[in-house]
Amino acid sequence: MDRIEFDRHVTIFVGENGSGKSTLVEAIAGVIGLNAEGGSKNFNFSTNENHSSLADYLRIVRGSDREQDAYFLRAESVYNVATEMERLEDIRPGLMRSYGGKTLHSRSHGEAFLALVENRFWGGGVYVLDEPESALSPSRQIALLSLLLDLTHNRASQVIMATHSPILMALPGARIYYLSDEGIEPVKYEDTEHYRITKSFLSDPEAYVRRLR
Repeated sequence: MDRIEFDRHVTIFVGENGSGKSTLVEAIAGVIGLNAEGGSKNFNFSTNENHSSLADYLRIVRGSDREQDAYFLRAESVYNVATEMERLEDIRPGLMRSYGGKTLHSRSHGEAFLALVENRFWGGGVYVLDEPESALSPSRQIALLSLLLDLTHNRASQVIMATHSPILMALPGARIYYLSDEGIEPVKYEDTEHYRITKSFLSDPEAYVRRLR
């Protein structure tokens, strides 16, 4: 990997489990100045010391317009982010208003995810997401798709996301990169394995299952 172009409002990384998607978006978040477990630039906590050192080897070339906001949202550590939010609320009362007025611990995993995006992603920023679909039903994935569409097309934001979801991959204008042992290559939405397998399965699930026997 020598260079990755982020020349669109949406950049999506796809690939098999273990291909390095989460490692890459974590490193990108780190270079931007975000906490490896999630949150904004004001979050500085750690419950897991096994983060990749890839961020030490990346360099981000920014354009002339600097982001006004930034946030890293990853499915596996949203609980830790919610706990840190409660700690910060005790220090700076009123912080929770930026997250919908109540603790994320009072919501389901999926509700917490959507509440974060809807209330805390203010626009004019860079938002890094790591497999957000893992917390969301298909209908909630469509709700997230709508929120991200508003961010990127109406509120001058950039989204960088790792996902397995063909629903989220359908964000209009997204540049999709496929990660494999051969490296990182751009790929069309319809050529992703996620799209092709999902479409094939849904077109005739009974025939698909029969072939697996």
